[in-house]
Amino acid sequence: MEKTCLLEYTREALTALMADLGHKAFRAAQVLDWIWKHRATDFAQMSNLPPALREQLAERFSLRPLTVVEVSNSTTGSTRKFLSRMAADGHLVESVIIPAAEGKAGSRSDRITLCVSSQVGCAFGCKFCASGLLGLTRNLTASEILGQILAAEEISGTRVDNLVFMGMGEPLANMDNLLLALTQIMSPDALNIGARHITISTSGNVPGLRRLAEFGKPLRLAVSLHGASDEVRSQVMPVNRKWPLGELLPALEAWNRTGKHMITLEYILIEGVNAMMTEATKLARVARRLNAKVNLIPYNTVEGLPWVRPSESNCRAFAKALSTAGVPVTMRYEKGHDINAACGQLRLRRKNEQEDI
Repeated sequence: MEKTCLLEYTREALTALMADLGHKAFRAAQVLDWIWKHRATDFAQMSNLPPALREQLAERFSLRPLTVVEVSNSTTGSTRKFLSRMAADGHLVESVIIPAAEGKAGSRSDRITLCVSSQVGCAFGCKFCASGLLGLTRNLTASEILGQILAAEEISGTRVDNLVFMGMGEPLANMDNLLLALTQIMSPDALNIGARHITISTSGNVPGLRRLAEFGKPLRLAVSLHGASDEVRSQVMPVNRKWPLGELLPALEAWNRTGKHMITLEYILIEGVNAMMTEATKLARVARRLNAKVNLIPYNTVEGLPWVRPSESNCRAFAKALSTAGVPVTMRYEKGHDINAACGQLRLRRKNEQEDI
């Protein structure tokens, strides 16, 4: 029998479970304490629980939904990508540990950001991304999302302070599990990470955007735009054919009216596709309409894909054009370029190696 992981059980769910198992409600608080404070990996460690309860829990439930099978360390910094195998079916998922940037005095904070995956693969097929090359296998459960965070803390030896749902998959296509995971991530009973330290990235899933707005938490939102016209965006993002800019931009304007943080428009610069100055003008118009900031990302090479990274001078000229137009802009160079840190590359490489054997 496949075991359910207890990571996704809220205090209310655990209280109900204790009643079903014939135990008093206060046992739920004890189990929560073992899971999140002591980070127990085995029910035998829960020494203040009755042996009968420990046996009941061990028979039906697990405490870790995944196992880390590979860690890649960047030679240019402390960025680390790790590959996890899901206990339920053996599928592989990637996550990336990103260190804080150096301060003005050259010091580096102990704070880390984790780039989290929400699906095994991806169905949206963005043309610059390795995650979609193998298609979508399935959604991750809330426990599998949470398990990546615990694994990152075990690897790094420090607390994860910030989360970005920018790994494999489209988070807003896995809403039930995403919202349950977010509930645990923000809960004082569990990970206790504030909403302002969580960024949800979407390729433009309009129904998901509306539901995320209804969730009512001050999360940060990043939109993978990569094209400021339907013509250009559809070249690299097939999702634009389902939810074109005529639907996406009004949905983002509605998000703004909920009073949350300024939207970030993610824009990967690809030579000959969207890195021309004419595209910078269009992007500036969209950003001003949404009162959004733009995060430019020079294309990170993915084996098997035809796209080319623009020159350094081209990237800087594009950024300057946006800034001159009054748009807040940053340029993010992918950390961990030498460890294939772009979404899906490590999983794709491992998959290809297995097929070659």
